[in-house]
Amino acid sequence: MNAVVYKGEKEVAVEEVDEPELQHPNDVVVDITTTCICGSDLHMYEGRTDAEPGIVFGHENMGIVEQVGDGVDTLSEGDRVVMPFNVACGFCENCEEGYTGFCTNVNPGFAGGAYGYVAMGPYQGGQAEKLRVPYADYNALKLPKGEEHEDAFSLLADIFPTGWHGTELANLQPGDSVAVFGAGPVGLMAAYSAKIKGASEIFVVDRVPSRLELAEEHCDAKTVNFEEGDPVEQIKDAHGGGVDKGVDAVGYQAIDDDKEGDGAYDPARENPAIVLNQLIQTVRPTGQIGVVGLYVPSDPGAPDEMAAQGRLGIDFGKLFEKGQKFGTGQCNVKDYNRELRDLIIEGRADPSWVVSHRVSLDEAPEMYQRFDDREEGVTKVLLEP
Repeated sequence: MNAVVYKGEKEVAVEEVDEPELQHPNDVVVDITTTCICGSDLHMYEGRTDAEPGIVFGHENMGIVEQVGDGVDTLSEGDRVVMPFNVACGFCENCEEGYTGFCTNVNPGFAGGAYGYVAMGPYQGGQAEKLRVPYADYNALKLPKGEEHEDAFSLLADIFPTGWHGTELANLQPGDSVAVFGAGPVGLMAAYSAKIKGASEIFVVDRVPSRLELAEEHCDAKTVNFEEGDPVEQIKDAHGGGVDKGVDAVGYQAIDDDKEGDGAYDPARENPAIVLNQLIQTVRPTGQIGVVGLYVPSDPGAPDEMAAQGRLGIDFGKLFEKGQKFGTGQCNVKDYNRELRDLIIEGRADPSWVVSHRVSLDEAPEMYQRFDDREEGVTKVLLEP
């Protein structure tokens, strides 16, 4: 079958790989109908992880069940399903408590597994024609048959639940004001989630005009371009003081508005702690901050030696002084995807507006490059195997 294979820094190719097979009675094999390119994939694509050439990418996957293991009880051939990017067993202590992003059984020596991602277990990615799903009764969410809401349902694998998770980590309540740093797909979904939850005022910070326009149009957000001035001061001037809650949807490749660089995304402007510190300044005393932007324990391409070890210069004294709380960690998708699916089915949510491109699998190398260049108008890319 054809699949998107990592070849090395800033290079992927569509190549033939072996089709997946059932390896356990609890497995199913899914014929992939939609798979997404994620900002997290870019960390591997850019050579910013220990990913080895040969990995098949793709942790945001949906499709039709094609083969069913003898131990699977709730799924049948022909079922339409979407899979959380987390691979989870369902019965370890963390899974039983809802922390499926930190399953201790699927990836020995590490808490958490995922499809097609470095250090996240032996699970081939779904940017391919087919995907093996382990513990399928637990990991596959059934969808209505047909093709309706295909774009929206594909976002249940990661970015819609992850954006929602950012607001949960921040304990966002109806009537709260919130600042979301980052208007990539996850940041836009965090702002959209804040709107659905009844936030009184939503600020979205980024530098890409088309993404800020989406935040205004679909999230009723007040937008802040950090290239036009200190985002902390812009928000405080507009709001009249610190906001109640904050969400970091950027992560360790954050750009420092005080550093010089060219108009495109420039790694020379990176400051891994800048967004965390800006949120500490932006959020009011005793406010809460949800961190869903990716941070890593080691970074081969870090701007300094400390950041290369995953150690950041966070203004902890100010955080302590203000009595703020941080919530961190990857999303436990199963905690949210069923309810978010039902919001989509009933027409109360439709996150598909974030999708900018739906293309064939063969176009993946070009779209990786365009997404990595932070090209204007490229937000969420869906691939059709």
